[in-house]
Parts: sequence; C-alpha cells; structure tokens
Amino acid sequence: EVQLQAYGGGLVQAGGSLRLSCAASGGTFDGYAIGWFREAPGKTREGISCIGSGGDATTYYAESVKGRFTISSDYAKNTVYLQMNSLKPEDTADYYCAAVLLPRCHLGRSWYDYWGQGTQVTVSS
Repeated sequence: EVQLQAYGGGLVQAGGSLRLSCAASGGTFDGYAIGWFREAPGKTREGISCIGSGGDATTYYAESVKGRFTISSDYAKNTVYLQMNSLKPEDTADYYCAAVLLPRCHLGRSWYDYWGQGTQVTVSS
C-alpha cells in the first residue's frame, strides 16, 4: 500500500510562488494517478489538479488554478509536484495529495483511495 506525504507549504506574499511535493513511501507511484486537493477554512475539500499514470499522463486543472499551477511527476524520485505561481490570498488552504491505482485521474475526492497528510499554504495580501 502506497503512503503519501505532501510537503513544501509555507507563507508567501500574493504574487509569489511555491512548489509542493507529494512523495511516496512503502511503494512507488507506478500505475497510480495522483490528485492535488485543497481545503480552506470553512470550505469543502476541492480537487485542483491531477495527473494520470504512465509516460503520457493526462493532466487536469480546476478553473480556479488553470494557467497558474502546473502538475508534474518524477517517477524516478516517486514524487509528484505542484508548481504554484501568481498565488492569491484565496489560495490559502491545506493542500493534500491523493493516489489511486488507475491510469486516469479525476478531480473528484471519491476517485482516490490513498491520502497523505496536508501541508499548509498561506498567501498574504
């Protein structure tokens, strides 16, 4: 069973950038689709980006982050990244990564079987 750990969060000013990482332990990401989610205070957890498994992995983005965030994978390092640019105060949330042993990803929470602990991102205005 793959275990996930998200890290790389922090405090950043609006307009700044952060790169989150989702690392696998107890297994590899081979064959797993990976999703990134976030949960802001008082709001439900939302899917913001995902990447399918395999070399020709399809990616998806929520409209709220499209053009600003980029998801990528490095399977040699068992790590999936979320590069976040042009950050806004409304991006403030706890960010989570999740995995499912399927080739295709999805932005819905119920698609995923494995979840890591979150990493906090705070964007100041």
